[in-house]
Amino acid sequence: QVQLVESGGGLVQAGGSLRLSCATPETIFGTMRWYRQAPGKQRELVAGITSGGSTNYADSVKGRFTISRDNAKNTVYLQMNSLKPEDTAVYYCYDLYFGIGYWGQGTQVTVSS
Repeated sequence: QVQLVESGGGLVQAGGSLRLSCATPETIFGTMRWYRQAPGKQRELVAGITSGGSTNYADSVKGRFTISRDNAKNTVYLQMNSLKPEDTAVYYCYDLYFGIGYWGQGTQVTVSS
């Protein structure tokens, strides 16, 4: 079973930064996305990056978050700057490879005010 390994979550004060990482152990490194889910809310797309490097972002994170990928390491990153309390959520990595989607286990990000 394919597992995406996430890391980098934690507790940070408002205005701070965190960097999330997601590694795919297999050669299924396709279009990569980060989603998040706050308590009582639906899971929402935060950012995505294609195999060719094209990116897209939710309006709420534009200018603060940056998604990137290292194809040699099969790893995607989410650099989060100027964090706000409303960014508090469980962040999930998602890998879409030839129409099949794979989810990470999630990593908690908590931003204190």
